[in-house]
Amino acid sequence: MRPIERSAPLGFLTFLGAALAAACSAPQPAPHAPPHSAGPAEGSASIAAACLAAASAPRQARPDEPPRIGVKHILVRHAGADRAEGTTRTREEACLRAMEARDKIRGGADFGEVVAQYSEEAGAASRGGSLGTVERADVLPPFADAAFELDVQQLSDVVETRYGFHVIFRTE
Repeated sequence: MRPIERSAPLGFLTFLGAALAAACSAPQPAPHAPPHSAGPAEGSASIAAACLAAASAPRQARPDEPPRIGVKHILVRHAGADRAEGTTRTREEACLRAMEARDKIRGGADFGEVVAQYSEEAGAASRGGSLGTVERADVLPPFADAAFELDVQQLSDVVETRYGFHVIFRTE
């Protein structure tokens, strides 16, 4: 089995490049002004905003995509998402939790173990997050766009659908 490829999808890289360009062109404080340090709340808010922007970033269909692919995923729900009855987590908290799961996998954690710890889809832990093989029409468009842009053994960035936030791994 090949290791999980940990490169970011093109949509996220485009977003990241734009965010870095904006940050680099931001006005600098006057030399005599004390440096501003973001507190924990400001830091979390900006990370959550970046997570939400990346999760909803537009993605491109690949011209050479196969009709079916094998995928596994992690689903983190939030209040207001479809089928999230009883969930009190905010949308921002859910995005950050999905990002945390993604980062654990990128750091070498076993996908199945992370599914068991983070995924809120019924039966996900017993299946290791596997959805089997899917066609585009089998899943929601944001999920399909993200999943079909992946190479085999590649992990997605965080993706948002009406059910919450997903981290997708293409198996075949």
